[in-house]
Amino acid sequence: PALAADCVVVDAQDRVLLIRRKNEPFKGSYALPGGFVDFGESVEDACRRELMEETGVKARKLTLVGVYSNPGRDPRGHTCSVVFLTRVARAKATAGDDAAAAEWVPL
Repeated sequence: PALAADCVVVDAQDRVLLIRRKNEPFKGSYALPGGFVDFGESVEDACRRELMEETGVKARKLTLVGVYSNPGRDPRGHTCSVVFLTRVARAKATAGDDAAAAEWVPL
């Protein structure tokens, strides 16, 4: 299986940061910021890197939310995703890399 890391970012206004996917699969749909772990990279470092690349937001403390590994969850193939939570007081999010948009959405 491929290994991915995703990030749930919550701000002080109880909003969650979501991206709109720029590419298939699920182009245009909401998603958590995240992506594939590079060779030699920890899942925590991948989570921080992907969050920064896709939204410009910096994660500090990460708390494990869970590991999602259903073989059919990603149409590109069997992918295991390690999901972390980070909290920020406030941050401006700007879409980048694989994100068409980055939006703060009320919980």
